Amino acid sequence: MTAELKSRTEGRTMVLTISNPSMRNALGPEMYAAGVEALNGADNSPDVRNVVIVGEGAWFCAGGSLQRLAGNRERDPSVQAESIDGLHNWIDSIRAFPKPVIAAVEGAAAGAGFSLALACDFVISARDAVFAASYSNVALSPDGGLSWQLAQALPRQIASEWLMNGERIAATRLHELGLVNKLTEPGQALQGAMALGEALGARAPNALASIKDLLNEARGATLVNHLAQERDHFVRNLHHANAGIGIAAFLGKTKPRYE
Repeated sequence: MTAELKSRTEGRTMVLTISNPSMRNALGPEMYAAGVEALNGADNSPDVRNVVIVGEGAWFCAGGSLQRLAGNRERDPSVQAESIDGLHNWIDSIRAFPKPVIAAVEGAAAGAGFSLALACDFVISARDAVFAASYSNVALSPDGGLSWQLAQALPRQIASEWLMNGERIAATRLHELGLVNKLTEPGQALQGAMALGEALGARAPNALASIKDLLNEARGATLVNHLAQERDHFVRNLHHANAGIGIAAFLGKTKPRYE
C-alpha cells in the first residue's frame, strides 16, 4: 500500500490524513511535500478556517521508517539531510500557517509523529494514546523540532528524561503538563478535533491569525518589542470589518457571522 497524505474538507475544516497503515503511518519525503502543498492551498482558500491532522486507522504516526533510514545509511549523508529538511519545511509551514492546526491522536505518536503533533496549535488525544521520543532507542537524536518544543514547554529534567530514555509517555501525563489540550475516549479523538475545528471556524480568522502570530513571536521577543507587536495587531484588527461585526453582535446580543 502506497504511503500518502489524504486531504478532504468537511465544513470549514480541512482534514489531512496520514495514510501508511501497514507501517503504522510512518512518514516519508513525499508526505512532507504533500503536507506543505496542502497547507499552501488551505492558506489561499477562504472556505478553510482550520486544519486537522489525523492518522489512518489505529495509529497517529510512528515517525520515520527505520527501513528507509537503514537504506539511507548506505547513501551519501546529503540524502538524509535533504529528507529532514523536507520534514522541517512541513513543521515550519504548520507554525507559519495563519489558521489553527489541530492534531487528533489515537494509538501512538512516536518520533517525528510526536514532533508533528506538538507542532500543531492544539492536540486532542484519546486518553489511552501514548507518545514516545523514541530516537535514543535506536541511537539517534531528535528531529522535527521535538527537542525545541519540549525544551520550551517543560523543565529541563523532564525533557531530558523523555528524550534520553525514549520511553512511552501516557497521553494523560502530557495532559497534566499542558501539552495535550483535551482527552477523549478511545476512538473519539478525530470527533473531538472536528468539534474544536467547528468552534474555531465560527471565530474571526484575522483575530486567530494574529493570536498565532503573536504566540510564535513571543518566544524570541523582548517585552518591549512584543508590546509593540500586540499594539499593531490590535489596531489592525479593530479596523477590520470583523471587529465591527463582533462588537455589534455582542452589544446586540446576537451571534456574529464573520467574514
